[in-house]
Amino acid sequence: MSDILFLQPTFKMRIWGGQKLNQFGYALPFDKTGECWAISAHPNGQSMIKNGRFINMTLGQVFRENKQLFNHIKNDQFPLLTKILDANDDLSVQVHPNDEYALKNEHDLGKTECWYVLDADQDSFIIYGHHAKTKEMFKSMIEQDRWDELLIKKNVKKGDFIYVPSGTIHALGKGLMILETQQSSDTTYRLFDYHRIDDKGQQRELHIDKSIEVSMIPHIDATVYPKVLTLMNSKITSFISNSYFTVEKWEINGLYESKNDHYKLMSVIDGEGQINGYDIKKGDHFIVCSNVLDIEIIGHISLIVSWV
Repeated sequence: MSDILFLQPTFKMRIWGGQKLNQFGYALPFDKTGECWAISAHPNGQSMIKNGRFINMTLGQVFRENKQLFNHIKNDQFPLLTKILDANDDLSVQVHPNDEYALKNEHDLGKTECWYVLDADQDSFIIYGHHAKTKEMFKSMIEQDRWDELLIKKNVKKGDFIYVPSGTIHALGKGLMILETQQSSDTTYRLFDYHRIDDKGQQRELHIDKSIEVSMIPHIDATVYPKVLTLMNSKITSFISNSYFTVEKWEINGLYESKNDHYKLMSVIDGEGQINGYDIKKGDHFIVCSNVLDIEIIGHISLIVSWV
């Protein structure tokens, strides 16, 4: 038996969220829906299987009990998490620890991630890195509230891809929608939140000391060099491939056939079609398990595809 596991996303309310995720056909549970956890086995937001022999089971349970569907990987937990984020307002400036620090201090994986920009308002930006050359300078500028001098802003547009290794100071700016591929972690240290208050009149918790401890100082940009392969009427763009994840964009126009030697996480970001006889459309998320030997996609459809 070969398995393609279709997943039911979970959603997170965020102070910076909005309603744009409804363009994927989701019934949003909050006025400020900030995150769709689309493919997740993390205990803070499990995806449920919607089809086949594992229907109504969590992805985490299927992974633990059926490692043969995932190339027999030895990980104790599913290694990746796919999200879609709607930044209806600026996100807090934050940083994520690496595996060693996170496992020791948070009992969670570290968090290296990457973003594919699905949509962007005009003049949208991200915060990516900082200007401090030493830890002392970094701490001093934080203490003096010199955020405009400290933080680096970069304009981004639809179709951009950004790699965010652990230790990178970062934030999404207002008006961005991104698909995020990340390690399966929910550990975030909030460095700066624009002095915002929540609906209870409270400022959100900051994690200044931990942020300083895990941040990359000085900052070094992580540059990516996408590779494009054109096959008949289809285009495969490989954005990045390292020990954390491989991430590609598949743009299919017609028929695309491929041998499959690894389980793959797939998210449909535009169009519609079929994969191995299953109907798929924008907003669908699924895993092609490693017991699927051949992949056949028909249609006019774009997907973000990832694996470890």
